[in-house]
Amino acid sequence: MNQKTGSVVATLFLVAAILVLLMSHNLIAKVPVGMAVQIAAAALMLWARFTFGMRSFHAAANPTQGGLVTHGPYRYWRHPIYAAVLLFVWTGVFSQGRMASLQAVALAFAATLMTAVRISAEEHLLKGVFPDYAAYSARTRRLIPFLF
Repeated sequence: MNQKTGSVVATLFLVAAILVLLMSHNLIAKVPVGMAVQIAAAALMLWARFTFGMRSFHAAANPTQGGLVTHGPYRYWRHPIYAAVLLFVWTGVFSQGRMASLQAVALAFAATLMTAVRISAEEHLLKGVFPDYAAYSARTRRLIPFLF
């Protein structure tokens, strides 16, 4: 399976995991701190989306169209949209006001794995298109600013 096909398949599984979490009432936080974190995650996603501009936004999108974005949240994260999605998902799983179910944790883990597949495919593509991507990736972290 090539990188683009793998990325599309990962997106489908990611969306499926999120939908199952939503339908099983394990995605939306039920405690105030979790709600606040999810609002912050949604704000980060919107900030990143607006910064990224009017580029294609679908499973098979080419993130190289329009040049390398290194401002806004992309100054601190290489993948702020994915970071926001994972923050939203994991916060929902652990903010239900009860112990997280094994199914919910497994789905969040699957979402994380599928996000890693997408990140790998995108970074492979970006390294091949933008010579300055190596310097950018050396100074910014993938998902957690200053850490990872």
